Amino acid sequence: MQKDPSINVLGAALVPCSADPLTGFFRNSACDTCPEDRGSHTVCAVMTAEFLAYSKYVGNDLSTARPASRFPGLKPGDSWCLCAGRFLQAHEEGCAPRVNLAATHRQALEVVPLDILRSHALE
Repeated sequence: MQKDPSINVLGAALVPCSADPLTGFFRNSACDTCPEDRGSHTVCAVMTAEFLAYSKYVGNDLSTARPASRFPGLKPGDSWCLCAGRFLQAHEEGCAPRVNLAATHRQALEVVPLDILRSHALE
């Protein structure tokens, strides 16, 4: 069940992250969340080659398509709802991608401090 209302880290209504590729825990284009979303897929990030390589290195290959799961594989420039913990880990390793704050769910703040999110914000 979805939490309502969906608010971003800036305190406003959550905007979509990506419809192509379709992202989000609910695959509704937004980084909405609920108690069943154990990974907190709440950070709307723009993929980079560096981050995709890092994610694959730590065991989550986001660049390889998996048609059986309806996952197209991501490429640099794609927006995607990342797990908040993975984003924080990438930040600590110096390879975090840019973040769309308006599309990042406020629940991400339970894992990632706002100042860290802001330091990676899109222009």
